[in-house]
Order: sequence, then structure tokens, then C-alpha cells
Amino acid sequence: MPLFNRLIAEGIGTFWLVLGGCGSAVLAAAFPEVGIGLVGVSIAFGLTVLTMAFSIGHISGCHLNPAVTIGLTVAGRFSKVDVFPYICAQLLGGFVGAIILYLIASGSGDYDLASHGLASNGYDMHSPGGYTLVAALVCEIVMTFMFLFIILGATDERAPAGFAPIAIGLGLTLIHLISIPVTNTSVNPARSTAPALIEGGIALGQLWLFWVAPIIGAVCAALMYKQVSAKN
Repeated sequence: MPLFNRLIAEGIGTFWLVLGGCGSAVLAAAFPEVGIGLVGVSIAFGLTVLTMAFSIGHISGCHLNPAVTIGLTVAGRFSKVDVFPYICAQLLGGFVGAIILYLIASGSGDYDLASHGLASNGYDMHSPGGYTLVAALVCEIVMTFMFLFIILGATDERAPAGFAPIAIGLGLTLIHLISIPVTNTSVNPARSTAPALIEGGIALGQLWLFWVAPIIGAVCAALMYKQVSAKN
């Protein structure tokens, strides 16, 4: 598949992840009387990956995440020369998703960017549960580790064919159920960057953690999976 086609697919997929996942948090999580809450937001993020994995997995691999792209490269599943273009496409797609979300959210008279935000990630005072930087760092490393480990296992040529998107989507749902109170769940630098660029302030100041931790977790998962899945 030509690189251009794959980049378009990655951009659209990451756009959907940010709009669908962050959108559920901003627009529907606490909507009067019918709010979907933490469980609903977790399911929404899982569904974005599940639907895109079936839609574009055969085109681009459906990474939608710079940490996943880097982790797959370390695991020997992805070409090094395509890493930078993929990450650029993911960042652009995510940013467009955040812009569209802001345009929709700002259509409500009750919405204010400074107070409501766009579901950005954070720690300390910007953590939903007030969790510390250390707690956030550990959480994001471990959650991304498990996410990439699930991806590598589910897409292994020895795994049952056709079920990878389900395992990956459910894995991301579970990760959100665990970590939304801690960091609002990133495990994805593109997902974190998109709203932070629009919100600015503390969201942008804390963005570094949501690049560093997911990449560390993904690299560790890639190295671990190579060991445990070795055929001899």
C-alpha cells in the first residue's frame, strides 16, 4: 500500500479517536440525566479503536498512536523509515479532531474552554483524582506497556485470525476504566497533544509526561514481547 494512502488512513483514524473518545468525555460524560460517565467514556475510546481497526487495519495497520508506531518498530513489525511520517499524520489527524470537537462544544452556551477543557491529560491539580506526577508516570507507563503487549499478541501471526480488533478495543476500554481517574488516560501522545494545543496552559505544560511515559511503556512492551514470544 502506498505511503500516502497509509498516512491518510492514519490521519482519519486518529481524528476519529480524538473526536469519538474525547468527544464522549466533553459532550456526553455528564450530560444532564443521561450522562454516560466514566464507563461510557471508556467504552467510547475502545469503540474508536475497534471500528478503525476493522476499517483501516488492512491499509495502515491502524496505529493511531505514536507510542504504538515506535513500539511496533522496536518489535520489528514496522519500518523505521515510516515512523516520522506516521507520527506526523497521527498528530495532524488528532489536532483536526480536537478542533472539530471544540467547534461543536462551543456551540453550547454553557461551555467554556477554560473551565470545561477538551478532556486533556494531567497530573497533580490537573488529574481528575488529584494523583501525583509519580502516580501518573507509573500509570501511563504500565497502561501503555499492557496496551502494546495486547496489540503485539493479538496481531501475532500465531494468534487466532480476525479477532485482533476486538482484543485491542476491549484492552483500551479496560485501560480507560482503570486510569481515567489518574490521568484522564492518555497511553497515546497524539491523543494528549491534540486537546493540549487548544487548551494551552497547564495541559500544555504537563504534556511532556504523556509523550515520555507512553513511549517508555511501548518500548518496554516490545522488548518483553520479543522475549516471551520467541519460538526457540
